[in-house]
Amino acid sequence: MTMDSKLRQRVRYVHAADGTRLAWADSGTGPTVVKAANWLTHLEYEWESPVWRHWMQFFSALGRFVRYDERGCGMSDWQPAGLSLDQWAADLGSVVEAARPNGPVTLLGISQGAATCIQYAIRHPERVGRMILYGGYVHGALGRGTPAAVVAHKAMVDLVRVAWGDDNPTFRQVFTSRFIPGGSPEQLQWFNDLCRKTTTGAIFATLLDARAGVDVSTLLGLVRAPTLVLHARNDAVIPVAEGRMLASGIPGAEFVELDSPNHILLEHEPAWERFQDAVRTFQRPDQPGQDTAFAALSPREHQVLALLTDGLSNADIAARLDISEKTVRNHTSNLFDKLGVWSRAQAIVFAHDHGFRESPGLGTRRRTDGEGA
Repeated sequence: MTMDSKLRQRVRYVHAADGTRLAWADSGTGPTVVKAANWLTHLEYEWESPVWRHWMQFFSALGRFVRYDERGCGMSDWQPAGLSLDQWAADLGSVVEAARPNGPVTLLGISQGAATCIQYAIRHPERVGRMILYGGYVHGALGRGTPAAVVAHKAMVDLVRVAWGDDNPTFRQVFTSRFIPGGSPEQLQWFNDLCRKTTTGAIFATLLDARAGVDVSTLLGLVRAPTLVLHARNDAVIPVAEGRMLASGIPGAEFVELDSPNHILLEHEPAWERFQDAVRTFQRPDQPGQDTAFAALSPREHQVLALLTDGLSNADIAARLDISEKTVRNHTSNLFDKLGVWSRAQAIVFAHDHGFRESPGLGTRRRTDGEGA
């Protein structure tokens, strides 16, 4: 698949406060979504990427999509001076100002970009209408790891400095395969090539080390923008616990857990459809519709969810459907996984907020015809 021929990006430059040149691009028209920089990007190279292009198509269809290469990376200056959360938020601000949006923007923070969005939203609440955070974290690697994990991180940084640019791609494959373990050979090869095209090993080691020290735990309660937090359940790069921590710390944040092992959601997987639906609903709350996650539920799971939303207990549901309580628990566990929630209360709130309605012909009457569980 190639990028829609009608869709084009416009690449420009803005100077940060310290003079660093930052490359930024926009595509699409309408309400502005600004994506904070995350690791290893290249505005031109990823435009036709088998890993990122479906993300760009989706957000460009929603409105005007603005993104940029961070300092030290891609088409921006490869001189990453003064790396810190404050600097990343200031660079995001420089791009927002250069883009001249018509009103408050929606911020998109992926991985490390989530912390950048949080810092910027707190400092400039008048410029931020909403935030979408995917695969983000509260604590960098040094703040959430065991002593052994800290040692492993430092060893990785040292290895990056000396082996990143080697012709033999073995090390880069080990590093990048964690990001898209479900990727095709083409996608994995593209990701490996990206590593060499977007920065040097020495610079990337510096970027990696700076990210490891991030800690936004004291900032979460200060966020006032409506926030949607999404995270892949089996993400091998950022544990899902970090996503849950983000959502629980930001007042009123909505959390969606996605059934995927990929840190970067791939176009073919159901989790990508789920992601898109959640973002559309969040961006357009005045246009409610039934979430596509409900389509993954079996007929029986539809019935169980309908009775859950009516406030029935497992025993009541079992009696209503003439099945065992153990079977009810199994159905409940399955639908929790499919909806990305982990409690009855969250399932009920999710069903209410996402337009759940019981499918026609799947009434919750008591079984009388020998129907199976």
